Amino acid sequence: MSEDFLDIIVDYDVIVEILEGADVEFCYREIDAGYGIAHVRRSQVQPVSIGNYGYSTIPKLYGLMQAGERGFDASPLAAMGNIRVQNPPLALQGSGVIVGFVDTGIDYREDVFRREDGSSRILSIWDQTIQTGEPPEGFAYGTEYRRADIDRALAAAEPETVVPSTDTNGHGTKMASAAVGSLLDQGLTFRGAAPLADIAVVKLKGAKAYLRDYYLIDDRAEAFAENDIMEAVNYLQQMAVAFSRPVVIVIGLGTNMGSHDGTSALDSYLNIVAGRRSRVVVVGGGNEGDREHHYENFMPSNVEIRVAGQMKGFCAEIWGSLPDVYAVSIRSPGGEVSPVIDFRNGMDRNVSFIFERTRIQVGIVLVEKDAGDPLIFLRFADPTPGIWTVTLTASARGANGDGIYHMWLPIEEFLEQSVTFLQPSPDVTLTEPANASEVITISAYDSYTDSWYASSGRGFSRSGGIKPDLAAPGVGVHTALGETDGSCMAVSLAAGCVAQFLEWAIVDGNAFAVDSRGTKSFLIQGAERPGGIRYPDKRWGYGRLNINGTFETLARL
Repeated sequence: MSEDFLDIIVDYDVIVEILEGADVEFCYREIDAGYGIAHVRRSQVQPVSIGNYGYSTIPKLYGLMQAGERGFDASPLAAMGNIRVQNPPLALQGSGVIVGFVDTGIDYREDVFRREDGSSRILSIWDQTIQTGEPPEGFAYGTEYRRADIDRALAAAEPETVVPSTDTNGHGTKMASAAVGSLLDQGLTFRGAAPLADIAVVKLKGAKAYLRDYYLIDDRAEAFAENDIMEAVNYLQQMAVAFSRPVVIVIGLGTNMGSHDGTSALDSYLNIVAGRRSRVVVVGGGNEGDREHHYENFMPSNVEIRVAGQMKGFCAEIWGSLPDVYAVSIRSPGGEVSPVIDFRNGMDRNVSFIFERTRIQVGIVLVEKDAGDPLIFLRFADPTPGIWTVTLTASARGANGDGIYHMWLPIEEFLEQSVTFLQPSPDVTLTEPANASEVITISAYDSYTDSWYASSGRGFSRSGGIKPDLAAPGVGVHTALGETDGSCMAVSLAAGCVAQFLEWAIVDGNAFAVDSRGTKSFLIQGAERPGGIRYPDKRWGYGRLNINGTFETLARL
């Protein structure tokens, strides 16, 4: 928890020997499957930077994928065939399935999270932000509240004195209610996609200040560190064994940081979890499709970036491809041009200007450890408003490949002022971790008009991997806190449909060994694929999710 310690993501135990040999104060926690987090005292080591620590070891920051807010309309559920499957003869409502959320917490007092007798449907809440109680077994921070604690709180005059965990943002509560909100009466005042599923929640702690400063995140933005998300996923996936039930892990967070090819630490860990029996990971594709934060071209070329107003700064990432070797120079709005910065592996280069206050740190990685490709990391501090031009050329050592590269700016939520490309590309705009190969990645559409939701992220991945997998309704989705748009709503409704399928497959014993990949394949078989589109598609994936269509397909076999 301490701001005095750096968090370093490692995927091998050798780091412990290295740190012990360096005589620095640290502690190390293994997460799962070879991944761990080293916490190192900041005063004893170099400041965080690409040159000092590499790219993949520095936790990336993730933001919320909610686009906006708007009685109850079941149209989005009906569009997925969800209501038909909830009703007889199948009558699948997620019974016996645990749906776990990694988000901003949950308002456990809401009626939609209770049974008809008033007791809670929430199995547990791990609140990473509260340090006064006992953390979950095997974890080192936060406080865990079990169902008995929550029921005692609900019976108390002041519930917060018993279980003080809250959701001040509301994002997590909206997601959970859309996915698994209780059907408390037959008047249809509210209906979640899987109203009988049990619920588990991890309320993420906010990212440490030093990481927010390093990435120049807007002070008003919610931001969560990659290592805390990995811990949360580990907590939820363990429930499949502890409760002997299938678990759906739902992630409505995203970032433009990362390689966008499914190789980041979080992506790789999600792939491991998704490959385990009785676990399914469902991820939203983000709301960056129309935000003008992605650029794609071949070198040599100029990338123009518009900075709308005064701000503390922003970061940008340029991902190349082997065997090319890149060089970069930067032109300020006032016309000053930096020297050409050639690739020198593992180096930080600092750029300053005579007539600008702006300071730019350039982190260079010849071969990024996880993706295996070249990376240029740009950190613009105090950028002058106007048009900045980044020029990409082949380095003096030449280039033998096609020269293609991709560049991303931060997600909208992380920016203090508008920062956009003058010639953006709407493709390859799925936020991470949506590019993880084994998870079910969901894009969003408007089920009221059967039209594409313009803000939804688009595929494919940077390496050409087929993403998204499916599209689900993400506009005008009813939640316990009102109607909401965005990728987070699409992934919530999709997660409810996954819970329905797992009830049939695992709880009812029809396909007891299924994992994320198998579930994805069944859902793809039943998806709606309107004509005029060649599937898989960069927007629609393999089609529109229709859980009833999946069972109709099974019935024909």
